[in-house]
Amino acid sequence: MKRTLLLGTLCLAGITFGQTSDPTQNSSGAEARASAHTSAKHDVGSGAEDIGKGTAKGVGSAAKGTGKAAGDLVTLHPINAATDLGKGAAKTGKNVGVGAVKGTGKILKGTGKAIKHLF
Repeated sequence: MKRTLLLGTLCLAGITFGQTSDPTQNSSGAEARASAHTSAKHDVGSGAEDIGKGTAKGVGSAAKGTGKAAGDLVTLHPINAATDLGKGAAKTGKNVGVGAVKGTGKILKGTGKAIKHLF
């Protein structure tokens, strides 16, 4: 539970950090999105966002699988309940894993840019 709260707090902090406005950019986001160059803080914030999205999708998958399993147990279908619970767990692991890997990669990329900028 503590890990989940810590992860959520870090994700929100990273998103907030990554979304701070840069006064040198114009208000049109079209040019910024077309550019291949991103700032270090944008990469870190984007990585935190990916981790948060993966976690949220994972929680949704777990809830969906658990709900279906509970419904199957009530209607006396224990095999279907076990199958739904297993599917929900597998999708949860996939979503959290993919989000964590993508997010960590972006955070490391942003951290590398920040360190490079110092030297």
